[in-house]
Amino acid sequence: MLAQQVAKKYSHALFDLAKEKKLLDKAWDQFNALAVYLKKDSTFLDFMSAPQVLEKHKIDLLKKVFQSRLEKPFLDFLFVVTDKHRINFLPEIIDEFDRLVRAERGISRATCITTISLSDSERKSLIEQLAKKTSMKIELEEKIDKSIIGGMIVILQNQIIDGSVKYHLSLLRNKLMRVKVH
Repeated sequence: MLAQQVAKKYSHALFDLAKEKKLLDKAWDQFNALAVYLKKDSTFLDFMSAPQVLEKHKIDLLKKVFQSRLEKPFLDFLFVVTDKHRINFLPEIIDEFDRLVRAERGISRATCITTISLSDSERKSLIEQLAKKTSMKIELEEKIDKSIIGGMIVILQNQIIDGSVKYHLSLLRNKLMRVKVH
């Protein structure tokens, strides 16, 4: 819960800053590259989040690593996040920032979970239906999960549409458990 609140607050600040400076594209590119780095190696965040490391050393590291890689306003943003002891939420902040930029551009991400890969026609049909529902361009991520037995689960924005066999079997089970037998 705290991570979501922090991510929203700081990502909106970053988004507003990038728009104001007319650097939204650069911010998106630079922070997406940073997100890829953070996913590969947790050492940076571990160091930056460590309470025993002096603030001065954290700022020095940010300067050394990012001064030539980030626009000055974005480096300053990292200084603020570090100063406010929120650097450990950086992955969540970047994810929320990415969502804001995509929304600004009329793009929405959706995740589709099935037991087998979608055919091209199923994929196209699902993207069309989701685009119609949201009035946005859809970027579809597909995941395979045999545990859902069949059907599909679609995660779109803050909505989960669960059409999996597993889910419907659990609903049926719950109904049957409530039936009184005389």
